[in-house]
Amino acid sequence: MKLSEIAAALGCRLEGDGALEITGVAATERAGPGQLTFLANPKYAPKVKHTRASAVLVTAPIPGLDTAFLLTDDPYLGFARALALFYQPPRPAPGVHPLAYVAPTAIVGENCSMGPFAVVGERVRLGRNAVLHPHVVIYEGAEIGDDFLAHSHASVREFCRIGDRVILQNGAVVGGDGFGFAKRADGTHFKIVQSGVTVIEDDVEVQSLTSVDRATVGETRVKRGAKIDSLVQVGHACTVGEDNIICAQTGLAGSTVLERNVLLAGQVGSSGHLTVHENAIVYAQSGIGGDVAPGGRISGSPAFAAQEWLRAVTAFPKLPELLKTLRELKKRVDELEKHAQSDAAPR
Repeated sequence: MKLSEIAAALGCRLEGDGALEITGVAATERAGPGQLTFLANPKYAPKVKHTRASAVLVTAPIPGLDTAFLLTDDPYLGFARALALFYQPPRPAPGVHPLAYVAPTAIVGENCSMGPFAVVGERVRLGRNAVLHPHVVIYEGAEIGDDFLAHSHASVREFCRIGDRVILQNGAVVGGDGFGFAKRADGTHFKIVQSGVTVIEDDVEVQSLTSVDRATVGETRVKRGAKIDSLVQVGHACTVGEDNIICAQTGLAGSTVLERNVLLAGQVGSSGHLTVHENAIVYAQSGIGGDVAPGGRISGSPAFAAQEWLRAVTAFPKLPELLKTLRELKKRVDELEKHAQSDAAPR
C-alpha cells in the first residue's frame, strides 16, 4: 500500500515520498524498511531517531530523521487505525455449520455465521451479520443486535440483552448467576434465585474469561462504549458507565456504580454499594471503600487521594530511620527533664 494512500485513509498530512510502498506497521525498535511506526510520547524521541522504518506517524517532523512523516494530532490513534488497514481477523463465511444448532423458534438476521457446536436457544433474537465461533452458546430468550461477534466458549445467558457491535472474547460470560446466598439458622446457605438480567449496550467489548453477572432483581448494565479487560468480575446489579476502561483482574462487588469515563487500573477492588463518579481514575491494586468524587484520582488500599498516597509511599521506607530518630530525641528529652528536675530540687 502506498504511503500516500495510507495518509489519505488516515486523514494525515504527508511529508516525504508518497510513492513509498508500505507493507505493514511495527513498533519503533522492530520496524524496518517498508514499515510504518509512530511516536506518541516525546520522551521516546531518541529511540525513534534510530528507527529503520520508512515512515513515522508524529505530531511534527523530527529533525535529523531521514524518513517520511505522517503528521497527525494523535499518532497513537493513527497507528491503531493503520493496523486495521493491514490486518483484519479472518471472518467465517456466512451460514450455519452443519454441527451448529439453531432452535426452531430463534429469529436470526441475515448474513450470520455460526461455527461448529455453536448453539442458539429457543426464542433468541439475533441481529444481522453476527459471527458465532465454535462452542458459543446463546441461551433461551436472549436478544442481541447487529454485528455481534462472539469468540469460542463465550456464553450469553437466558433473557439477557445485548446491543449492536458488541464483541465477546473467548470464555466471556454475560449473565451468569450473581453471587447471592441467604444463611440459614444451621449455618448452611440457601441460594437466592438470580431473576434479573444483564444488559450490554452498543459498542462494548468484553475480553477473555470475564464475567458480567445477572442481577438478583432488576439488571446489571454495561453502558455504551465500555471496554472490559480479561479476568474481570462485574457483580450483580452493577452499572458500568459509558466509555469506561476496566483493566484486568478488577472486581466490582454488587451494586457498584461507575459513571461515565471512569478508568479502573489492574487489580482494583470495589466493596460495592458505592459510586465512582465520572472521569475518576483509580490506580492499580486500589481498594475502593466509598464513593469517589468526579475527576478524583485515588490509590492504595483502602484507597485515598493519589497525591497523598504518593507522599505516604515515599515516606514509608523512611519510617524505620524516623522511628530511630524519634526514640533518640525522646531519650534526650527525658534526660533534659531529669536534669531540670534535679536542678529544681531543694538543696
